[in-house]
Amino acid sequence: MDLDRQAELSALRPDLLRFARLQLRDAGAAEDAVQETMLAALVGSDRFQSRSSYKTWLISILRNKIIDIIRSQSREISASGLSDDDAGDDLTDALFDRRGHWQETARPGRWADPEASFEQQQFWAVFEACLDLLPERTARVFMMREFLGLETDEICKEASISSSNCWVVLHRARMSLRTCLETKWFAGEGA
Repeated sequence: MDLDRQAELSALRPDLLRFARLQLRDAGAAEDAVQETMLAALVGSDRFQSRSSYKTWLISILRNKIIDIIRSQSREISASGLSDDDAGDDLTDALFDRRGHWQETARPGRWADPEASFEQQQFWAVFEACLDLLPERTARVFMMREFLGLETDEICKEASISSSNCWVVLHRARMSLRTCLETKWFAGEGA
């Protein structure tokens, strides 16, 4: 591996670490995943064929490392994992009436151009901040589904939840993220 590629790898390390922390919610595990990714990139640098950006190639390696970590983690019961995720109920009550229709004051606004937002670095900083506001279990289930692409059965097994509970958690995560992005980004603060 040439010196330019090593410098690029070092420069991308903070982005890789941030991505791993978002996925794993554990600084030590995130650091391990990034170290393994960097080692794999150094050892397998000849396999990078420039079909995508170097960063994209590294993220795909990291994604696989994260999935391996999630699959290999032993089941640990933490006090936070035992508490029910009631924060989503309060949010749902604030957004919907008894019949499940939008509260008049909570009806979401129209997003000008979500596609353009995805290309802005500042949007992703706001998204990460919104993601950090989610309860740990909710964020983990959301990340396993939407960023790692795990199937529902696999998520249920890893998180020790039922399929119906998984869908409720995903719904709560999406609603919370939408609400946060509505106020922090699409309402004009981040744009």
